[in-house]
Parts: sequence; C-alpha cells; structure tokens
Amino acid sequence: MAQGVFGHRVTIEDPPIAQTLFADTRFAWFWLIVRVYTGYQWLMAGLEKFSSSAWVGSQAGTGLGGFIKGAVGKAAGDHPSVFGWYGTFLSTLVLPHLAIWSYLITFGEIAVGLGLIVGCLTGVAAFFGGMMNANYLMAGTVSSNPLLFIFATWLVLAWKVAGYYGIDFVLLPALGVPGHPGKLFGHGAEAKQQPRPLAG
Repeated sequence: MAQGVFGHRVTIEDPPIAQTLFADTRFAWFWLIVRVYTGYQWLMAGLEKFSSSAWVGSQAGTGLGGFIKGAVGKAAGDHPSVFGWYGTFLSTLVLPHLAIWSYLITFGEIAVGLGLIVGCLTGVAAFFGGMMNANYLMAGTVSSNPLLFIFATWLVLAWKVAGYYGIDFVLLPALGVPGHPGKLFGHGAEAKQQPRPLAG
C-alpha cells in the first residue's frame, strides 16, 4: 500500500538568498556589525543594573519589583496590554522571588552581551537575548526591545556564520554542530573528513 503524502519525509532546500545571507561567510562582516551592536546594548543594560544596589546587592529586587508590579497592573482592566496568563506568571513566580530574578536578569544580560560581542556561541546567546526581549515586550515595555528582538532572531538564523569573526570560528568546529561531530569529544578523525562548519 502506497504511503500517503504525509508518510514521506521531504527536505525542502533553503532558497539561494537565504543560503547566501544566513550561511555564506562572505556576509560574516554584516553579522559582525549586527552582533556587536546588539551585544553592546545588552552589555550596557546589564552593567547599568550591576552597578545599582536596587538590582544587585543589599536591595536586590527593588528595581525589578516596580517594573513587575506595573506589568501585573497592565494585565487587569477592560483593555489589558499584558496577557492575563503572563500577569499570573509574574505575580506567582516572579514577585515572590524578586532578588533571585534580579540577579538572573542582570547577569543574563551581561552574559548575552559578552557572548555576542566576542562571538562565542552566538546563536545560543542571541536566542536567550531574544527570549528576554520577548518577556520585556509581553510585560508591556517597548523601548528598544522590538529592534533587538529582530536582530536576535536574525542572528539565530545566521548562527553558522554570525560568529565567524569571533570565538565561534574555533569553538564550533571543536564542539561540533548538528551533523558534524566536534574534535573535543573523540571524533577528531571524523571531524577532519567533514566539511568545516564555518568554512566559506
């Protein structure tokens, strides 16, 4: 009995423009600019929080508390600007643990910023940066979050070449990427036979 349409596995190739933009090292210079700009924004935001006792130190959580309470308030009323389920998440899981979240956000922003600037696990750093942007947006804060979310999404798509001018040039071949075992995990011989993940 012949398999139906949904029984076949089909691999759809990326269009040439997507391959060129997101996987061609000739565009690594473009992603370097996007990466460093986005990373700088995250690093500055994290360092600003790190230098504030309202985020890190004896009063950790007080700075975040006002923001969270404001977001929870936006989830109420006839025309809420924050999803009700997200307001519930903030009031039940974030508000009772403000100090912990304050540290996580501060050091998370610094880690994302440094990772993007030096090009270390660029796709991972961009993913977590985008996640923070999405959470800030869902909490009702616009600011630079839409732009940084767009840049983070692009960097995730371009993860293979976004860190080409950075630590990823050495790190990704060593750790390995999907379909290409890394040299650090006992697959040196196999890795040599495979095309370099970041090769142009």
